[in-house]
Amino acid sequence: MIAVVGAGLMGAATAWQLARRGHEVALVEAYDIGHTHGSSHGSSRIFRRAYADPLYVGLTGRAYEQWRELEEDASTPLLRTTGGLDLGEGRDPEALAEVLGAAGVPYELLCAEAASERWPYVRFDGPVLYHPGAGVIDADQTVAACVRRAVEHGANAWTGVRVTGFDVGEKVVLRTDDGRELTADTVVIAAGAWLPELELPVPLPPLTVTQQQVFHFRQRDPSVVWPTLVFKDETMQTYGLPSGSDGGPLPAMKVAEHDRGTPTTAATRTGVVDASSRTRVSEFVRDRLPGLAPDPVAEATCLYTTTPDEDFVLDRHGPLVIVSPCSGQGAKFTPLVGAMAADLATGRAEPHPRFRLGRTA
Repeated sequence: MIAVVGAGLMGAATAWQLARRGHEVALVEAYDIGHTHGSSHGSSRIFRRAYADPLYVGLTGRAYEQWRELEEDASTPLLRTTGGLDLGEGRDPEALAEVLGAAGVPYELLCAEAASERWPYVRFDGPVLYHPGAGVIDADQTVAACVRRAVEHGANAWTGVRVTGFDVGEKVVLRTDDGRELTADTVVIAAGAWLPELELPVPLPPLTVTQQQVFHFRQRDPSVVWPTLVFKDETMQTYGLPSGSDGGPLPAMKVAEHDRGTPTTAATRTGVVDASSRTRVSEFVRDRLPGLAPDPVAEATCLYTTTPDEDFVLDRHGPLVIVSPCSGQGAKFTPLVGAMAADLATGRAEPHPRFRLGRTA
């Protein structure tokens, strides 16, 4: 039997992948399915192929195929293609174009004038990379679909049950806060920002948990279908994407800083939006995104769990599989990470060297 601890995006996807392969699975979640305490809630996450690192470009291609498999299995649309823009000196659109071209990923490299003609609601002052394969993932619907299908494939879901300890021997005994014990041959730990607090007998790399802020801005023209965008210069790293239901009843864009999160822990995060982040993001919208009204209509917080090298943690240590595809970029890989974690849990594959536990310890 394989236990999966955590039913956010990665745990839910792992349970789905294992259950549909016919394995006995118990999925243990401390809160309700779809809770808002971690990193996996909300209606909008970016899917994109534009990475400077060929490894991640390749993984996005594999992830896209897995998204379509999940949608077919769940009979639920989860990934909506919008196209995506990368701009700003720090993004280096020309270098991104070379990497995408080498991987056979379609793209266009445009000058500022040509980009302004196509997207007049964005202000450009340099070269722009456009790749049509980018889009938006509905995280809430993804968690719900994965858990539903995992259960329909035979998994047992324990919700509102917090794991309080692990006894690791030939098998693993999980102790829970309601006094129960669960014995498993293998345990997949997909606890997100709670991972550093579990005191596992595992050599984890350094993990930094930060609280991030996200803001939603109303579209001036509700008929426009915005692409996703990633911007970076010497002062900030910012991303934007269609908000979905998180932005309210009218079309909006979610815009946020990728950097400048507030260090915290899963247990102590405040959930209070940083006013300075709101000011910086609103100024960015006013300056760069004239197609949006610059005052946010909704806002929220979430958690990042970041490694020093910003690579994933996907490795096995004895009967424990550690799943932390983190650093604010994991959502787009959700069903692929589930497949990779399932492979580790069942001995079908070895971890990628860059995702090993001890690489930065």
